[in-house]
Amino acid sequence: MESERSFPDSFIDEDPKKALEELNGALGQTSDNAEWLCQRAYAHILLQNYNSAVDDAKKALALNPSFALAFMRTGIAEYHLNNFTSSHEALVKGQSLDGSDDAFAVWITRCEEGMALGSHNGTSHTQETAPQVKHDWYQTESHVIVTVMVKNAKKEEVSIQFEERELTALMKLPSGEDWCLTIPLLHPVVPQQSTFKILSTKVEIKMKKTEALRWEKLEGEGTCSNVKQFTPNQYPSSSHCTRNWDKVVGDIKEEEKSEKLEGDAALNKLFQQIYSDGTDEVKRAMNKSFMESGGTVLSTNWMDVGKRTVDVSPPDDAEFKKF
Repeated sequence: MESERSFPDSFIDEDPKKALEELNGALGQTSDNAEWLCQRAYAHILLQNYNSAVDDAKKALALNPSFALAFMRTGIAEYHLNNFTSSHEALVKGQSLDGSDDAFAVWITRCEEGMALGSHNGTSHTQETAPQVKHDWYQTESHVIVTVMVKNAKKEEVSIQFEERELTALMKLPSGEDWCLTIPLLHPVVPQQSTFKILSTKVEIKMKKTEALRWEKLEGEGTCSNVKQFTPNQYPSSSHCTRNWDKVVGDIKEEEKSEKLEGDAALNKLFQQIYSDGTDEVKRAMNKSFMESGGTVLSTNWMDVGKRTVDVSPPDDAEFKKF
C-alpha cells in the first residue's frame, strides 16, 4: 500500500535528487504524511534547497507537533539560511522532545554563536541605505574564517585587505551595489599568510592566527561598519582603505600560491579537494557523515557510513551533554 512506503535516510543519502522525485510523487497522492514531509525536507537540505526544507519540515510539524526530527530539519535549514533565532527555537524544542540526540546540542551551540555575532553587528546591518549582506565566522586552531554570503561574485570585483588587527572586504554585489565591511579584530592575525577565495555562493576569507588561541568573538575594539560607495578599482576614500583593487588582488593571489599550508589549513584544503574530485559515493559519504554527526565527523567511505547512522564524535577537548 502507498501509505506503507518508506524513505529512510540511507535512501535519500544515496541519491537526493532521485529521492526528491519519488517523495514528490508520493506526496502528490497524500499531503498528510508527516514522515514523508520530514524526509523530503532532508532531501532538500542535502540539495541546499533550504527554504523548501523549512516549508516541508513545518508542514510535518503541523501534522505532528511532537515530531523531534522535524524540529531538527527545521533548525538545520534555518541555520543555513542564517536565521539563527528561528533555528535555535526549533532546535531547543526538538531537544526537549529527544534529549538523547547529541546532534541537537551541536547545532544549538552553532546557532548561539551565530546569534551572538548578529547581535554584535546588528547596527551595521539595519541601516536603510546599506546593502543587506550576511556574514558569519568560525575558527580552527590555526585560522579564523569569515564567510560573506554573496552569490556569483566576480574575482575582479572582490578585494580583501588584511591588516594585523583589521579586515576589510570590498565587493560589488549582483544587484550592482558596492559593499565594504571593515572589522576590527579581537586578536592579531598574520596578513602575509591570510587568503580568500571566491565560491559560487559565498566569499570565504581565511586569516592566519598569530597564536593558537580560541577567540571568544570576532570583533575587537572599534567600529564594525559597512561602507556603501567607492570608485572603480579603489577602496573608499578613508585613509586606511584606499587601495588599487588589481594590485591588492594580485598580491594576495601571489601570497596564496606561495603559502605553504600547515595543520588545519592544509587538512581543510585536502578535504575540499577530495570532495571536488570525489565520486558520487565519496560526496554522499561526506554529506551523510557531516549531517548526521552534527558536523563532527567527515567520512569518505560510503561502504561504511551508508549502512549506519553516524554518531556525534566531539573533539578531545569538548564534551556534548544530553539534556
